[in-house]
Amino acid sequence: MQADIIVVAAGKGERMGRELPKPFLPVGGLPLLIHTLRAITQSSLIANIILVVAPEREALCHDILRAHGRFHVPVTVVHGGAERQDSVRLGLAALDTTSEIVAIHDAARPFLDREILERSIETAALHGAALVAVPARDTIKRVGEDGTVVETIPRQQLWLAQTPQTFRVALIREAHARALAGGVVVTDDAALLEHWGQVVKIVPGSYRNFKITTPEDLLVAE
Repeated sequence: MQADIIVVAAGKGERMGRELPKPFLPVGGLPLLIHTLRAITQSSLIANIILVVAPEREALCHDILRAHGRFHVPVTVVHGGAERQDSVRLGLAALDTTSEIVAIHDAARPFLDREILERSIETAALHGAALVAVPARDTIKRVGEDGTVVETIPRQQLWLAQTPQTFRVALIREAHARALAGGVVVTDDAALLEHWGQVVKIVPGSYRNFKITTPEDLLVAE
């Protein structure tokens, strides 16, 4: 079972405090985006890549792909929207009509393991929706607005969501269409299916598959 993948690179990256968004920053001598795409294309299950970028970064993106992106998998660049949810919906609209399984991945997660990606595709093909995640390792505190600890939340059933999040195309398209019509806004794609009662299966991920968000993360990535 092959799958397409949407790589979301349309964010502003404001927490990084740089002029360029995270996917275009250098890590180890190459743009972060290239590391991510190279990790993805290690899998023979990926048929097509839909790369979602902000309109104002399209020219830069094409320059980077020409300079470094000799991939054996076709890469299609499409414009993103105002928010991540909008960008994913636009990426879904760019899929070929024959696409059955789609993975959605953050461009700022360059350390994706091929086996985890492939397990997520296989799980989505079987169950409809798959979420790569890792168990919470730290003690979790719920804190009030005044900075006081309200409670300690048992972590035995807590998992930290990562990407890829992988779905049957028909399911995730319907979820995004219903969200747009109903004004539902969530922080990740799996939450849209959860919102309407769809089963989402966990695929154990890796703590190495972290998202580069802050300058400190960039140092760790280096």
